[in-house]
Parts: sequence; C-alpha cells; structure tokens
Amino acid sequence: MRKLLPLIGTPSGSHPGGRSAMTCRFRCGDACFHEVPNTTSNEYVGDVIAGALSRRSMMRAAAVVTVAAAGAGAAGVVAAPEAQAAPAAKGHGHGHGKHKGARGLRFAPVAPNTNDAVTVPEGYRQNVVIRWGEPILRGAPAFNGDKQSARAQAGQFGYNCDFLSLLPLKGEHGRQLLVANHEYTDEILMFRDYDPENPTREQVEIAWAAHGLAVVAVEEERRTGELTAVNRHQLNRRLTATSEFRLTGPVAGSDLVKTSADPRGSKVLGTLNNCSGGTTPWGTTLHGEENFNQYFANGGSATDKRYGIGTGATERKWERFDKRFDLAQEPNEVHRFGYVVELDPYDPDSTPRKHTALGRFKHEAATVRMTHDGRPVVYTGDDERFDYFYKFVGSKRMRHGNSRSAREHNLTLLDEGTLYVAKLTGDSPAIEIDGTGKLPKDGEFDGSGQWIPLATATAHGAVSHVDGMTADEVFVFTRLAGDKVGATKMDRPEDIEPNPVTGKVYVALTNNSNRGVGSNAKADEANPRNANKHGHVLELTERWNRPESTRFAWSLFLVAGDPEDPATYFAGFPKDSVSPISCPDNVAFDDHGNLWISTDGSALGSHDGLFGVATRGDRRGELKQFLTVPNGAETCGPVIQDRRVLVAVQHPGEVDGATVDQPASAWPDGPGTYVRPAVVAVWRADGQDIGV
Repeated sequence: MRKLLPLIGTPSGSHPGGRSAMTCRFRCGDACFHEVPNTTSNEYVGDVIAGALSRRSMMRAAAVVTVAAAGAGAAGVVAAPEAQAAPAAKGHGHGHGKHKGARGLRFAPVAPNTNDAVTVPEGYRQNVVIRWGEPILRGAPAFNGDKQSARAQAGQFGYNCDFLSLLPLKGEHGRQLLVANHEYTDEILMFRDYDPENPTREQVEIAWAAHGLAVVAVEEERRTGELTAVNRHQLNRRLTATSEFRLTGPVAGSDLVKTSADPRGSKVLGTLNNCSGGTTPWGTTLHGEENFNQYFANGGSATDKRYGIGTGATERKWERFDKRFDLAQEPNEVHRFGYVVELDPYDPDSTPRKHTALGRFKHEAATVRMTHDGRPVVYTGDDERFDYFYKFVGSKRMRHGNSRSAREHNLTLLDEGTLYVAKLTGDSPAIEIDGTGKLPKDGEFDGSGQWIPLATATAHGAVSHVDGMTADEVFVFTRLAGDKVGATKMDRPEDIEPNPVTGKVYVALTNNSNRGVGSNAKADEANPRNANKHGHVLELTERWNRPESTRFAWSLFLVAGDPEDPATYFAGFPKDSVSPISCPDNVAFDDHGNLWISTDGSALGSHDGLFGVATRGDRRGELKQFLTVPNGAETCGPVIQDRRVLVAVQHPGEVDGATVDQPASAWPDGPGTYVRPAVVAVWRADGQDIGV
C-alpha cells in the first residue's frame, strides 16, 4: 500500500490566495511554506559567497571519491464541462452592458463563478487550440494517457502551458506561430497509481519531456473563427529538460557554472519551470526560468538557502536518475538555471540561449521596450515574497531586417548592458501606512524610485557595481547583490509589462501572506497591506518617459480584492462599478492601451480568470472580468489580439485529493478522460474586434 502524500486533504484555505496544496507542492515546491529566503544581511554577503565557493571545492573533491499516492477526498465529476457564456454579473456595477466601457473593453463582464468550464462573455465563442499530449512533430503518436512514453512526449505538446506568444507566418495565409512555455508537471494527475516515494525512470523521463518549450503552427478556420494546431509543420518544435541550451553573456565560461559534464561552462541540458516571458521586436521569444530551485536536492550553502534550495530530497526524486540534480555531486549545476532563455522560433535548428547578463533569480517574465536609439530594455520580476524587480538596459542597437547577419546580431543584444534593481520610496509619512490598506492623506500610494546598477557586461568583460562582489557573483547570485544595495522588498513581483501606448510600466504583485508577520518586513507605501492575500498592481513612469532612465515615479494602480473591502483601490474609479479581482499574475496589453490581467489563486472564493482594465481616460481603473477557468485551474499567458484572445489554462483539476481516477475536473474532454492543460482561443461570434 502506497504512502499518502502529506498534501492530500489539506484545506486550500490554508494556502496563499485560493491555491491548492497540490499546486503549491508541484509548481513552486511549497515556497510559501518555507522560511522566507530573503533573510540575508547586507554585511555578510561576501562571507556567504566565500562559503559557497569553499563548499563547491569540497563537493568536487568528494565527487571524485563517491559517486521520499494520492488519498481519497476528491469526488468524481459526473457531468461533462461545456463551453459557457455568462450573463453580466449582478452587483459591483456589472450592469454596464456589453456596449459600454473603454474601447476594447465593451463587453458584459462575466460574473465570478465556480463553473468547471471556461466561461466567456455573452456573444463570444471559444475553442481548445491544443492540449497536453497532442502530437506536433512527425512520428509522434496521438495522446494515450495509459500508454505514455518519454519518446512520445518529446514530440507532443507539453504539460502545464504558461506563457504564450503568437508570431506571424509570412506567406501562409491564416496561419500564425504559437510559442508556449511548459512550466511544470503534476505527476499525480499525469499517471495512474503514481507513487511519489518511488517514481519509475520512465515516469521521470516523461516528466523531463513534458517540461520546456513548444513551437507549433496554428491556423484559423475562417468560417467558424476556431484556431487549431497544424501538426507536423516544418517549424514545429519541442525543447525539453534534456535539450541543449547555450550559456551566453558574462557568466559563460565562469568557474561558477562549470560541471563535470560541462567543464567549459557553456552548454546546459534543459530549461526548467518556464513561467511567463516576452516577445522581442526582432522576432524571438523570451522565457523566464522561475521556480528552478525545487528540482535540486541536497543543497547546503548559504547561497542555496537564499534561492530556496532544500537540504534533502526533492518532491520528484529526479536526483535518483541524473546526478546533476544532486548538489552533493554537482554543486554548480543549479547555477545554470534561473535565467532568461531566448528562442528563435523561425529557426528549428537553432540552439536557445540563456542570457546570464539579465541575472539569475526566479524570473517570472521578461518584456522588452526599446530606447529611442534602438537599444533593448528588459523588465523582469523575481517571484518570491520580499524579493525585487529588475531591468536590463542593453548597450547594442538592434538591426532591422531578416537577413542572417541581422538575426545573428540581434541574438546577442541581451549579452551586453547594465543590470539594475529597483528601490522605491513613498512620499507619505510612515505613520500613515498602517498595514490595513487605508489610503494616506494625499489619496494615493505613490512616490519616487531609482534603478540601482548592479553590474555591466561588455564585449571585453564585466564590471561589478556592488562592493564586495565580483561581476560573476553579481550575475549568478543576483539576489544577494539586490540585498547588498538595499533594493525594495516587494510582494512577489511577477509579470512586468510596458504599455505600448503610454510607455508606463505595470508590475503585477501577486500577494504576500508574510508581509508584517513576525519579524518579516512591515507594510510600506509600495506594499501597503500586512498579510497581503490579494496583491496589487504598480504603475511606474520612467523619468522623461525614457526606459533607460535611472529615476522613476510610481503609484499603485490597483489594490486588489473585493471592491466592497475598504482596503481596495481601482485607480480612483468608483468601486461599485468594477469586478472583484484577487492575485494578479500575468499581464498583457491590447492596442488601445488597456491592461489585461490574469489571476493565480484568487482568494475570493471564485475561480481564476482574465480581466481587462482601462489605464487612461475617464474610465481609468474600470476593471471588467472577461473569462473564468475550470476547477483548480490558473489563467496564464494572455495574448490579446484585435479579434482574438488566447489564454493558457494551466493545471485544471489540481485540487487537493484529486488523482487520475478521482478527478476534480472533467475539462476539457468530459468524464472518463484525462484532465489536460490546454490553450484556449476566444473571439466574438460576429467576427468583429474584441470589446469594441
């Protein structure tokens, strides 16, 4: 008889937001239940790194000599899910009707609900574009949940899609190129009779193949509006936890990233826990490696601890099957993860790059804004309680055109430039920030900020701007560099996106249940609520509206939660006329400059969803819910086009106690089938533009 998983039966209400214990365990390694990693003291950063270097030396020497079932609880689902269109919600001003609101947001908002379906506004249609396990490469078989294999999965769409990008396919009318992240696997929902203490090699290798990235052509059916995958297109591609990636930038070749398998420190196998990302103006995609720490066993150094790496076995037990996941044997392997990956989707033979100049931490995303003279600026957040957000200002100019020389040059743009971390200062007296979310006397949470330089990478080497740390150490132990320069501790900075219309930058701060608890940092003006379970969205305006500026102004655009809660704020818009929202995560923009927000772990008792909010004009702050996702699911990777919205429905059915045989959801294919993460497209039934 198999042992019960400790997470089974744990009330979801005890977890941050509305997230299930199962989701916390498999996606981020229960990060919110571990000690807060940001407890380091600026004064001993040098000692921390010195200790890590000493430990690596000892471990390398030691390596020469020597070479831990789901229980009952989830009720079976008896009815097949159906595509649903919801009427306008009652209360909170949802009687606007579908023809009112800011341009791009003129739809009847969906009411908060717990439907086991993707629920969309009245007058809209939807379809599943592609599911986990659908074949995309030549020779890959159709999905069969009871006959999975690593070889099959390597040619099929991966598990738990997150970031999405749609790119043009010139010369192929009606077709586009979809790029997707596959963040993590949940083996309990993938395999019947999975034993978490004793996974098989085949199960582990399937999980390796289900991680990573996917490129797949998609095609619009003009008559119905549906978007479907084009199997076996010449550009279709899968990259997994065992594919080859290149380390580029200042850390490539450093002693900090050399391993027994890669003594040159230049080649990495795989990419892990890719969360959100971005699309570059030069036609590539960026992918943030987020909760990479959970895949590595037997950490022990102070730097390992700062990155949340455990001292014992991992949940998935991968270290039993590949020594690189065992830090007792390969202490540097973990230093090769936690970067921003760049992929050229138009070249299926290219090797993706891990850009070390953007720093190493839990990258939630990486989005690009260009300077006036054509240099890239990349914004990225570190998704951890009390950690920081960053930007990278490139020093090389983008070349236009699709020639080979232009594309090769542009693939090096993120290897040279300066990495900065944000420090925010409020403009209200500290006594007015009492931790309840009450607005200060000036009526806003706002202030000024500065970008503090950490290190600069050039073609001739790299220079540290942090006392006591080398450039290599700054780029590998970026969190410690942020600690040392006094960056502002934030409430889980996730997706960061510049508004293409106004240039303002928006930072999603999902939540922080530890804010103000015990010895943890108290509320401040940028993070104004203690035990912050609903999160907020920060609006940042670079000085002179130039992304390379080192000064900025900031204000809280949204303070999320139930609008009837006095601790919420919607950019000053009347709170009886907005949808309730909790735990903002991924963000995107439409061409009108409206911000679209997907949520993760809503703490309001309803399912996660996608919301649109006006950022300017007399409706600034008017927030409307566009869709909700099924039981246990999270809304990820929104893509907002003129006539179509795409979302990734991640971890459907991931509810405490659920298994393959006792599913908590019947989405997307009905009872008796595997619950499968998938990409969904939504469009207006009349074929017109979204929300106009």
